[in-house]
Amino acid sequence: MDFAYDARTEELRARLLAFMDEHVYPAEAVAHEQRAGLASPWDTPAVVEELKAEARRQGLWNLFLPDREYGAGLTNLQYAPLAEITGRSPQLAPTALNCAAPDTGNMEVLAQFGDEAQKKQWLEPLLAGEIRSAFAMTEPEVASSDATNIETRIRRDGDSYVIDGRKWYISGAMNPDCRILIVMGKTDPDGADPRRQQSMILVPRDTPGVEVRRAMQVYGYEDHSHGGHAEVVFHGARVPAAHLIGEEGGGFAIAQARLGPGRIHHCMRLIGMAERAIELMCRRAVSRTAFGKAIAGQGVVQNWIADARVTVEQLRLLVLKTAWLMDTVGNRGAHTEIQAIKIATPRAVVDIIDKAVQVHGAGGVSQDFPLAELWAAARTLKLADGPDEVHQRSLARRELKRYL
Repeated sequence: MDFAYDARTEELRARLLAFMDEHVYPAEAVAHEQRAGLASPWDTPAVVEELKAEARRQGLWNLFLPDREYGAGLTNLQYAPLAEITGRSPQLAPTALNCAAPDTGNMEVLAQFGDEAQKKQWLEPLLAGEIRSAFAMTEPEVASSDATNIETRIRRDGDSYVIDGRKWYISGAMNPDCRILIVMGKTDPDGADPRRQQSMILVPRDTPGVEVRRAMQVYGYEDHSHGGHAEVVFHGARVPAAHLIGEEGGGFAIAQARLGPGRIHHCMRLIGMAERAIELMCRRAVSRTAFGKAIAGQGVVQNWIADARVTVEQLRLLVLKTAWLMDTVGNRGAHTEIQAIKIATPRAVVDIIDKAVQVHGAGGVSQDFPLAELWAAARTLKLADGPDEVHQRSLARRELKRYL
Protein backbone atom coordinates (compact mmCIF):
# COMPACT_ATOMS: atom_id res chain seq x y z
CA MET A 1 0.00 0.00 0.00
CA ASP A 2 1.34 3.41 -1.02
CA PHE A 3 0.87 5.91 1.81
CA ALA A 4 1.08 8.92 -0.51
CA TYR A 5 -2.11 10.38 -1.96
CA ASP A 6 -2.22 10.26 -5.74
CA ALA A 7 -2.23 13.42 -7.86
CA ARG A 8 -6.01 13.59 -8.25
CA THR A 9 -6.56 13.21 -4.52
CA GLU A 10 -4.01 15.91 -3.71
CA GLU A 11 -5.61 18.28 -6.20
CA LEU A 12 -9.10 17.69 -4.78
CA ARG A 13 -7.81 18.01 -1.21
CA ALA A 14 -6.32 21.40 -1.99
CA ARG A 15 -9.54 22.62 -3.58
CA LEU A 16 -11.68 21.24 -0.76
CA LEU A 17 -9.49 22.73 1.98
CA ALA A 18 -9.77 26.12 0.28
CA PHE A 19 -13.54 25.68 -0.04
CA MET A 20 -13.78 24.94 3.69
CA ASP A 21 -11.72 28.02 4.63
CA GLU A 22 -13.40 30.39 2.20
CA HIS A 23 -17.00 29.22 2.38
CA VAL A 24 -17.90 26.52 4.92
CA TYR A 25 -16.36 27.74 8.18
CA PRO A 26 -17.65 31.32 7.69
CA ALA A 27 -21.10 29.87 6.95
CA GLU A 28 -21.37 28.00 10.27
CA ALA A 29 -22.43 31.05 12.30
CA VAL A 30 -24.58 32.31 9.42
CA ALA A 31 -26.47 29.01 9.22
CA HIS A 32 -27.08 29.07 12.96
CA GLU A 33 -28.51 32.58 12.79
CA GLN A 34 -30.65 31.81 9.75
CA ARG A 35 -32.12 28.68 11.34
CA ALA A 36 -33.26 30.75 14.31
CA GLY A 37 -35.36 32.88 11.96
CA LEU A 38 -36.94 30.08 9.93
CA ALA A 39 -40.59 29.11 10.26
CA SER A 40 -39.54 25.50 10.84
CA PRO A 41 -36.22 24.30 12.29
CA TRP A 42 -36.10 21.83 9.40
CA ASP A 43 -36.29 24.40 6.63
CA THR A 44 -32.99 24.79 4.81
CA PRO A 45 -31.06 28.01 5.54
CA ALA A 46 -30.32 30.05 2.44
CA VAL A 47 -26.58 29.80 3.06
CA VAL A 48 -26.73 26.00 2.62
CA GLU A 49 -28.13 26.37 -0.89
CA GLU A 50 -25.41 28.92 -1.62
CA LEU A 51 -22.78 26.43 -0.46
CA LYS A 52 -24.25 23.70 -2.65
CA ALA A 53 -24.22 25.94 -5.70
CA GLU A 54 -20.62 26.96 -5.09
CA ALA A 55 -19.48 23.37 -4.46
CA ARG A 56 -21.12 22.22 -7.67
CA ARG A 57 -19.56 25.12 -9.57
CA GLN A 58 -16.14 24.07 -8.28
CA GLY A 59 -16.65 20.41 -9.17
CA LEU A 60 -16.77 19.30 -5.52
CA TRP A 61 -19.97 17.31 -6.01
CA ASN A 62 -21.02 13.67 -5.52
CA LEU A 63 -17.46 12.74 -4.60
CA PHE A 64 -18.59 9.62 -2.74
CA LEU A 65 -19.86 7.64 -5.76
CA PRO A 66 -17.17 5.48 -7.40
CA ASP A 67 -19.30 4.94 -10.52
CA ARG A 68 -18.31 7.55 -13.10
CA GLU A 69 -21.78 7.34 -14.61
CA TYR A 70 -23.21 8.94 -11.50
CA GLY A 71 -20.39 10.41 -9.42
CA ALA A 72 -16.80 11.57 -9.44
CA GLY A 73 -15.41 8.11 -10.08
CA LEU A 74 -13.18 8.17 -7.01
CA THR A 75 -12.05 5.02 -5.26
CA ASN A 76 -12.69 4.61 -1.54
CA LEU A 77 -9.01 5.31 -0.96
CA GLN A 78 -9.23 8.57 -2.89
CA TYR A 79 -12.46 9.64 -1.20
CA ALA A 80 -11.27 8.92 2.36
CA PRO A 81 -9.14 12.06 2.91
CA LEU A 82 -11.86 14.20 1.31
CA ALA A 83 -14.58 12.82 3.57
CA GLU A 84 -12.25 13.44 6.51
CA ILE A 85 -12.08 17.12 5.61
CA THR A 86 -15.88 17.41 5.45
CA GLY A 87 -16.07 15.84 8.91
CA ARG A 88 -14.57 19.01 10.35
CA SER A 89 -17.93 20.70 9.77
CA PRO A 90 -20.42 17.82 9.75
CA GLN A 91 -23.52 20.01 9.85
CA LEU A 92 -22.65 21.82 6.61
CA ALA A 93 -19.83 20.35 4.53
CA PRO A 94 -21.26 16.92 3.58
CA THR A 95 -24.56 18.50 2.57
CA ALA A 96 -22.78 21.22 0.60
CA LEU A 97 -20.99 18.54 -1.46
CA ASN A 98 -24.11 16.33 -1.82
CA CYS A 99 -22.21 13.74 0.19
CA ALA A 100 -24.45 13.59 3.29
CA ALA A 101 -26.14 10.56 4.77
CA PRO A 102 -28.68 9.09 4.28
CA ASP A 103 -28.76 10.35 0.69
CA THR A 104 -25.34 8.85 -0.07
CA GLY A 105 -26.43 5.34 0.92
CA ASN A 106 -29.79 5.71 -0.81
CA MET A 107 -28.11 6.84 -4.03
CA GLU A 108 -25.78 3.85 -3.83
CA VAL A 109 -28.77 1.52 -3.40
CA LEU A 110 -30.59 3.01 -6.37
CA ALA A 111 -27.46 3.01 -8.53
CA GLN A 112 -26.71 -0.62 -7.72
CA PHE A 113 -30.14 -2.21 -7.35
CA GLY A 114 -32.70 0.18 -8.84
CA ASP A 115 -34.29 -0.33 -12.23
CA GLU A 116 -34.20 2.29 -14.95
CA ALA A 117 -37.54 3.84 -13.99
CA GLN A 118 -36.51 4.11 -10.33
CA LYS A 119 -33.22 5.70 -11.31
CA LYS A 120 -34.95 8.20 -13.55
CA GLN A 121 -37.56 9.20 -10.98
CA TRP A 122 -35.45 9.24 -7.80
CA LEU A 123 -31.74 8.80 -8.39
CA GLU A 124 -31.35 11.60 -10.92
CA PRO A 125 -32.90 14.34 -8.72
CA LEU A 126 -30.89 13.07 -5.74
CA LEU A 127 -27.68 13.27 -7.74
CA ALA A 128 -28.62 16.81 -8.74
CA GLY A 129 -29.27 17.79 -5.12
CA GLU A 130 -32.84 18.78 -5.99
CA ILE A 131 -34.45 16.53 -3.39
CA ARG A 132 -33.51 14.72 -0.18
CA SER A 133 -34.38 11.19 0.97
CA ALA A 134 -34.75 9.02 4.06
CA PHE A 135 -33.84 5.45 5.01
CA ALA A 136 -36.45 3.69 7.15
CA MET A 137 -35.02 0.63 8.87
CA THR A 138 -34.79 1.12 12.67
CA GLU A 139 -37.85 0.32 14.80
CA PRO A 140 -38.61 1.25 18.44
CA GLU A 141 -40.35 -1.98 19.42
CA VAL A 142 -37.54 -4.40 18.56
CA ALA A 143 -33.76 -4.61 18.80
CA SER A 144 -33.00 -3.37 15.31
CA SER A 145 -29.34 -4.29 15.69
CA ASP A 146 -30.68 -7.67 14.52
CA ALA A 147 -32.36 -6.78 11.24
CA THR A 148 -34.27 -10.07 11.21
CA ASN A 149 -36.35 -8.63 14.09
CA ILE A 150 -37.97 -5.99 11.91
CA GLU A 151 -41.75 -6.07 12.22
CA THR A 152 -42.88 -3.60 9.55
CA ARG A 153 -45.03 -5.50 7.05
CA ILE A 154 -44.87 -5.06 3.28
CA ARG A 155 -47.85 -6.98 1.88
CA ARG A 156 -48.55 -7.62 -1.80
CA ASP A 157 -52.07 -6.68 -2.85
CA GLY A 158 -52.65 -7.00 -6.58
CA ASP A 159 -50.44 -4.56 -8.43
CA SER A 160 -49.54 -2.74 -5.19
CA TYR A 161 -47.73 -3.23 -1.93
CA VAL A 162 -49.26 -2.09 1.36
CA ILE A 163 -46.93 -1.01 4.19
CA ASP A 164 -47.81 -1.10 7.90
CA GLY A 165 -45.37 -0.45 10.71
CA ARG A 166 -43.61 2.02 12.96
CA LYS A 167 -40.07 3.31 12.50
CA TRP A 168 -37.96 5.82 14.39
CA TYR A 169 -34.66 7.67 14.06
CA ILE A 170 -35.38 7.73 10.36
CA SER A 171 -32.62 9.94 9.04
CA GLY A 172 -33.68 12.60 6.55
CA ALA A 173 -37.42 12.35 7.08
CA MET A 174 -37.79 15.75 8.78
CA ASN A 175 -36.28 17.67 5.89
CA PRO A 176 -39.06 19.38 3.88
CA ASP A 177 -37.11 18.52 0.71
CA CYS A 178 -37.36 14.79 1.54
CA ARG A 179 -39.42 13.25 -1.25
CA ILE A 180 -38.72 9.54 -0.99
CA LEU A 181 -38.19 6.94 1.75
CA ILE A 182 -36.49 3.60 1.27
CA VAL A 183 -38.39 1.34 3.66
CA MET A 184 -37.26 -2.06 4.89
CA GLY A 185 -39.93 -4.48 6.02
CA LYS A 186 -41.01 -8.11 5.79
CA THR A 187 -42.69 -9.47 2.69
CA ASP A 188 -42.41 -13.07 3.92
CA PRO A 189 -42.50 -13.00 7.75
CA ASP A 190 -42.88 -16.81 7.99
CA GLY A 191 -40.11 -17.66 5.53
CA ALA A 192 -37.72 -20.43 6.54
CA ASP A 193 -34.63 -18.28 6.00
CA PRO A 194 -34.79 -15.25 8.34
CA ARG A 195 -32.49 -13.36 5.97
CA ARG A 196 -34.86 -13.76 3.04
CA GLN A 197 -37.95 -12.42 4.79
CA GLN A 198 -37.20 -8.73 4.22
CA SER A 199 -37.56 -6.49 1.20
CA MET A 200 -36.92 -2.83 0.43
CA ILE A 201 -39.45 -0.57 -1.21
CA LEU A 202 -39.63 3.06 -2.33
CA VAL A 203 -42.35 5.05 -0.58
CA PRO A 204 -42.92 8.69 -1.57
CA ARG A 205 -43.13 10.84 1.55
CA ASP A 206 -46.51 12.26 0.52
CA THR A 207 -48.10 8.81 0.15
CA PRO A 208 -51.44 8.62 2.03
CA GLY A 209 -50.88 6.62 5.20
CA VAL A 210 -47.33 7.89 5.76
CA GLU A 211 -47.29 9.84 9.04
CA VAL A 212 -44.13 11.70 10.03
CA ARG A 213 -45.13 11.80 13.67
CA ARG A 214 -42.32 13.73 15.39
CA ALA A 215 -38.68 14.73 15.29
CA MET A 216 -36.27 12.64 17.34
CA GLN A 217 -33.51 14.53 19.07
CA VAL A 218 -29.92 13.38 19.59
CA TYR A 219 -28.80 14.28 23.12
CA GLY A 220 -31.15 17.26 22.91
CA TYR A 221 -29.84 18.41 19.52
CA GLU A 222 -31.69 18.63 16.23
CA ASP A 223 -29.41 16.76 13.85
CA HIS A 224 -29.44 18.89 10.71
CA SER A 225 -26.48 17.05 9.18
CA HIS A 226 -28.75 14.12 8.28
CA GLY A 227 -31.87 16.13 7.51
CA GLY A 228 -33.36 15.36 10.90
CA HIS A 229 -34.36 12.08 12.51
CA ALA A 230 -38.06 11.24 12.70
CA GLU A 231 -40.58 8.77 14.02
CA VAL A 232 -42.57 7.59 11.01
CA VAL A 233 -45.70 5.44 11.10
CA PHE A 234 -47.09 3.63 8.07
CA HIS A 235 -50.85 3.12 8.21
CA GLY A 236 -51.68 0.97 5.20
CA ALA A 237 -49.54 3.10 2.89
CA ARG A 238 -50.05 1.82 -0.66
CA VAL A 239 -47.47 2.09 -3.45
CA PRO A 240 -47.20 0.46 -6.90
CA ALA A 241 -45.52 -2.94 -7.02
CA ALA A 242 -42.94 -1.37 -9.34
CA HIS A 243 -41.57 0.51 -6.31
CA LEU A 244 -40.01 -2.69 -4.93
CA ILE A 245 -36.21 -2.48 -5.10
CA GLY A 246 -34.76 -5.63 -6.59
CA GLU A 247 -36.68 -8.76 -5.69
CA GLU A 248 -38.81 -9.90 -2.77
CA GLY A 249 -36.53 -11.29 -0.07
CA GLY A 250 -33.56 -9.24 -1.20
CA GLY A 251 -33.82 -6.54 1.48
CA PHE A 252 -31.30 -8.00 3.91
CA ALA A 253 -28.62 -8.34 1.22
CA ILE A 254 -29.30 -4.81 -0.03
CA ALA A 255 -29.00 -3.50 3.54
CA GLN A 256 -25.62 -5.15 3.96
CA ALA A 257 -24.41 -3.71 0.66
CA ARG A 258 -25.62 -0.27 1.72
CA LEU A 259 -24.21 -0.26 5.25
CA GLY A 260 -20.61 -1.22 4.39
CA PRO A 261 -19.78 2.02 2.55
CA GLY A 262 -21.90 3.97 5.02
CA ARG A 263 -19.83 2.70 7.93
CA ILE A 264 -16.52 3.70 6.41
CA HIS A 265 -17.89 7.11 5.36
CA HIS A 266 -18.90 7.76 8.96
CA CYS A 267 -15.42 6.76 10.15
CA MET A 268 -13.75 9.00 7.58
CA ARG A 269 -15.77 11.98 8.78
CA LEU A 270 -15.18 11.08 12.42
CA ILE A 271 -11.44 11.51 11.90
CA GLY A 272 -12.13 15.03 10.63
CA MET A 273 -14.23 15.68 13.73
CA ALA A 274 -11.34 14.53 15.88
CA GLU A 275 -8.91 16.80 14.02
CA ARG A 276 -11.22 19.78 14.61
CA ALA A 277 -11.41 18.89 18.30
CA ILE A 278 -7.61 18.65 18.60
CA GLU A 279 -7.21 22.02 16.89
CA LEU A 280 -9.73 23.65 19.23
CA MET A 281 -8.15 21.96 22.25
CA CYS A 282 -4.68 23.25 21.36
CA ARG A 283 -5.89 26.79 20.65
CA ARG A 284 -7.73 26.88 23.97
CA ALA A 285 -4.80 25.39 25.86
CA VAL A 286 -2.34 28.07 24.71
CA SER A 287 -4.76 30.96 25.21
CA ARG A 288 -6.08 30.22 28.75
CA THR A 289 -4.27 30.60 32.04
CA ALA A 290 -4.92 28.71 35.27
CA PHE A 291 -2.91 28.81 38.48
CA GLY A 292 -0.40 31.19 36.99
CA LYS A 293 0.47 29.45 33.74
CA ALA A 294 -1.07 28.52 30.42
CA ILE A 295 -3.23 25.40 30.45
CA ALA A 296 -0.91 24.06 27.75
CA GLY A 297 1.78 23.82 30.41
CA GLN A 298 -0.22 21.34 32.48
CA GLY A 299 1.17 17.82 32.11
CA VAL A 300 -2.27 16.21 31.98
CA VAL A 301 -3.33 18.47 29.11
CA GLN A 302 -0.13 17.69 27.22
CA ASN A 303 -0.84 13.99 27.70
CA TRP A 304 -4.37 14.42 26.30
CA ILE A 305 -3.05 16.23 23.24
CA ALA A 306 -0.27 13.70 22.60
CA ASP A 307 -2.61 10.73 23.05
CA ALA A 308 -5.16 12.34 20.73
CA ARG A 309 -2.56 12.80 17.99
CA VAL A 310 -1.34 9.20 18.31
CA THR A 311 -4.90 7.89 18.25
CA VAL A 312 -5.92 9.86 15.17
CA GLU A 313 -2.86 8.70 13.25
CA GLN A 314 -3.64 5.08 14.13
CA LEU A 315 -7.29 5.41 13.16
CA ARG A 316 -6.50 7.09 9.88
CA LEU A 317 -4.14 4.29 8.85
CA LEU A 318 -6.77 1.65 9.70
CA VAL A 319 -9.46 3.51 7.78
CA LEU A 320 -7.18 3.94 4.76
CA LYS A 321 -6.27 0.24 4.86
CA THR A 322 -9.98 -0.61 4.94
CA ALA A 323 -10.69 1.71 2.01
CA TRP A 324 -7.82 0.12 0.04
CA LEU A 325 -9.17 -3.37 0.75
CA MET A 326 -12.69 -2.37 -0.31
CA ASP A 327 -11.21 -1.14 -3.58
CA THR A 328 -9.03 -4.20 -4.18
CA VAL A 329 -10.94 -7.20 -2.76
CA GLY A 330 -14.45 -5.78 -2.30
CA ASN A 331 -16.61 -5.05 0.70
CA ARG A 332 -16.89 -8.71 1.64
CA GLY A 333 -13.13 -9.13 1.62
CA ALA A 334 -12.79 -6.07 3.88
CA HIS A 335 -15.49 -7.19 6.30
CA THR A 336 -13.16 -7.64 9.27
CA GLU A 337 -11.56 -4.23 8.77
CA ILE A 338 -14.93 -2.50 8.29
CA GLN A 339 -16.06 -3.90 11.62
CA ALA A 340 -12.75 -2.96 13.24
CA ILE A 341 -12.99 0.70 12.21
CA LYS A 342 -16.65 0.83 13.18
CA ILE A 343 -15.72 -0.34 16.69
CA ALA A 344 -12.55 1.70 17.14
CA THR A 345 -13.29 5.05 15.52
CA PRO A 346 -16.43 6.32 17.29
CA ARG A 347 -15.14 5.11 20.66
CA ALA A 348 -11.81 6.90 20.30
CA VAL A 349 -13.22 10.09 18.79
CA VAL A 350 -15.78 10.43 21.57
CA ASP A 351 -12.89 10.37 24.05
CA ILE A 352 -10.85 12.94 22.09
CA ILE A 353 -13.81 15.34 21.87
CA ASP A 354 -14.51 14.79 25.56
CA LYS A 355 -10.97 15.84 26.44
CA ALA A 356 -11.35 18.92 24.24
CA VAL A 357 -14.55 19.77 26.11
CA GLN A 358 -12.67 19.43 29.39
CA VAL A 359 -9.95 21.84 28.25
CA HIS A 360 -12.62 24.37 27.30
CA GLY A 361 -14.32 24.18 30.69
CA ALA A 362 -17.90 25.48 30.64
CA GLY A 363 -17.35 26.74 27.11
CA GLY A 364 -16.98 23.17 25.93
CA VAL A 365 -20.59 22.32 26.69
CA SER A 366 -21.94 25.64 25.41
CA GLN A 367 -23.30 26.71 22.05
CA ASP A 368 -20.31 29.01 21.55
CA PHE A 369 -18.12 26.11 20.40
CA PRO A 370 -18.98 23.12 18.18
CA LEU A 371 -17.63 20.56 20.65
CA ALA A 372 -20.85 19.57 22.40
CA GLU A 373 -22.60 19.02 19.09
CA LEU A 374 -19.61 17.10 17.75
CA TRP A 375 -19.62 14.90 20.86
CA ALA A 376 -23.33 14.12 20.45
CA ALA A 377 -22.80 13.19 16.81
CA ALA A 378 -19.78 10.99 17.55
CA ARG A 379 -21.49 9.27 20.48
CA THR A 380 -24.49 8.47 18.30
CA LEU A 381 -22.22 6.66 15.85
CA LYS A 382 -21.49 4.06 18.53
CA LEU A 383 -25.08 2.99 17.78
CA ALA A 384 -25.69 3.92 14.14
CA ASP A 385 -25.12 1.28 11.45
CA GLY A 386 -25.00 -1.36 14.15
CA PRO A 387 -23.95 -0.91 17.80
CA ASP A 388 -20.39 -1.60 18.85
CA GLU A 389 -21.36 -4.79 20.67
CA VAL A 390 -22.84 -6.41 17.54
CA HIS A 391 -19.65 -5.75 15.57
CA GLN A 392 -17.53 -6.98 18.49
CA ARG A 393 -19.56 -10.19 18.66
CA SER A 394 -19.18 -10.85 14.94
CA LEU A 395 -15.50 -9.96 14.88
CA ALA A 396 -14.74 -12.17 17.89
CA ARG A 397 -16.53 -15.13 16.30
CA ARG A 398 -14.45 -14.73 13.16
CA GLU A 399 -11.24 -14.69 15.18
CA LEU A 400 -12.29 -17.72 17.25
CA LYS A 401 -13.04 -19.79 14.16
CA ARG A 402 -9.33 -19.95 13.48
CA TYR A 403 -8.83 -21.93 16.69
CA LEU A 404 -11.84 -24.26 16.66
